[in-house]
Amino acid sequence: MTETSEARTDDLIAQLAAEVRPVRPLRPPLQRALFWLAIAVVVIGIVVAAVGIRPDFMEEMGETHYQLEWAGALLTGVLSAIAAFHVSLPDRPRAWALLPLPGLAFWLFSIGYGCMTDWVRLGPQGFAFGTSFFCFRSILLISLPLSVALLVMLRFAGSVRPVATIASAMLAASALSACGVSMFHGDEATLMVLVWHGGAVALLVGLGTLLNRRLFGLFAPRPAIAG
Repeated sequence: MTETSEARTDDLIAQLAAEVRPVRPLRPPLQRALFWLAIAVVVIGIVVAAVGIRPDFMEEMGETHYQLEWAGALLTGVLSAIAAFHVSLPDRPRAWALLPLPGLAFWLFSIGYGCMTDWVRLGPQGFAFGTSFFCFRSILLISLPLSVALLVMLRFAGSVRPVATIASAMLAASALSACGVSMFHGDEATLMVLVWHGGAVALLVGLGTLLNRRLFGLFAPRPAIAG
């Protein structure tokens, strides 16, 4: 190597060293998940307070199948949030993406149990199908700010495991939104809960998974341009 090449290399190293900025490490995934869950509680609480808790909510929560459905959605949301922050890190195993499955299985089981209870209590009328666009729309609207907050917090994960991360994130936002909606909208058969709550959750997870790179692209940090 010539003296000129060595000088250029030394100059390049010196320039890079001068432009280095300290990198702040991410907080532990569980801590970040708890912070997002706190945001979710505040957002859902504001919406429920603005709309008003339905008068029969506490009465319905005294019934086993409503307790199970609400607990299943809550557990799914919490486990999905924890999974999203873990699976977004390259040093964590991909198996973290499976963490929401027990909560999701419990949620589906509780809905199945509710359908059986409706059949025993109401007969064929328990499977009557109707429309509940208010419920569907409410889940989507509440999920929007929760999803944006999650994407901002997970913006560095776009190049790691974007599909698993976005699917877990959308499942977390939509499941917790379903919990909130059930506090001010109800009086419907469990089959309707499956169709409209489940449909909203499936739509959000599906769209998030399909558009994962575009969504991460909106919030990903932009590289600094040397002046």
